[in-house]
This record gives sequence, structure tokens and C-alpha cells, in this order.
Amino acid sequence: MNEMIYVVEDETDILELIRIKLKAAGFKSRGFETAVGLQQIIRTEAPDLIILDLMLPDLDGMEFCRLLKSDPGTEKIPILMLTARAEIEDRVKGLEYGADDYLTKPFDASELIARLHAILRRSSWESSKNVLQITPDFLLDFDRYEAYINQKRVDLTLTEFKILQLLTKRPGWVYKRGQILDYLWGNDN
Repeated sequence: MNEMIYVVEDETDILELIRIKLKAAGFKSRGFETAVGLQQIIRTEAPDLIILDLMLPDLDGMEFCRLLKSDPGTEKIPILMLTARAEIEDRVKGLEYGADDYLTKPFDASELIARLHAILRRSSWESSKNVLQITPDFLLDFDRYEAYINQKRVDLTLTEFKILQLLTKRPGWVYKRGQILDYLWGNDN
């Protein structure tokens, strides 16, 4: 496995608990108690995934997520928000700001690990197949989230594109509605 996970959490006890659980699951990890601490190293040592608390002492986690996702150097790093903010508005905002998943505290360590595996599976699959030619006339560009038919761009919403992306993972496979929703939004569908 050997994926590197950065954990941004200002509560030392929770930070250490997460790092212990990550190590037991076979992940490498590095902890940060502030967003600035992570900003200082992320350019030279990018992680495979970031676990991000929202209530940080130096910068709001939502804003920090938005900054990471708007920067070409860090936009592709998956982010799991792990926070005590459990309101639906916070969850929606977190996902809209670019988080790949959202988990509330208190949390179960096995669920956290399962969500990390799911995010990493999706992100590794997406990054390993940047352009996929379905037929001679039908092409999907996963870097740009664009579809082309006869070399003309087809206007799709992000959700429509992600459904196409899922369907290309296993051609001929029939997905249940719940499986599609889990792929699109995790357990917060």
C-alpha cells in the first residue's frame, strides 16, 4: 500500500489516534496541527490524500480546501473532511468546495479507513486513465471532464460525466442506483 496521508487536525489526541489507525491499516502518515504547517511542505512533498479538520486555529478548513482545489499544483489531491460540523449545510458546502468525502466526529475508525480506501481507488483509477476512447467516435477526457463525439465536445454536467466515468470502469456491468449514488457522493447521498 504505502500511500502517504496527511492529517490536518488541531486536537493532538485525535491527530495521534488517526495516525495510529492509519499505521495499523498500512498507510504512512504525517500530522499537522495547522493549515500553514501543511502549506509549507505540500509543494515539495505531496501526499496521496489529505484528511482535513474544518475548525483549525489559523485558517478555516473549508477555505483551505477551496485554496487547495483551486491551485493546479494541489487540485488533484483527494481530501476527506473530518469534522464535528454535522449540519447538512456544512456537508454540502464541503463537497462543493472540493472535498471528495465528508465524515463527522465522532467517527468509527473502520469507516474512516474504508472511506480512505474508496477515495484512493477512485482517484488512482481516474489518474491512471486520462483519456479513454470508447469507440472510434466516442472519447472521454478524464483530466478535463469532457466527452467528445465525432471530435465535437458534448456538454455534460459534472454528475453526468462522473456517471459515464463509472460505467467505463466495468463495461457491460449493471449498476444499482445506490451504487451510482455511492460513487458520486459517498454515503452522503
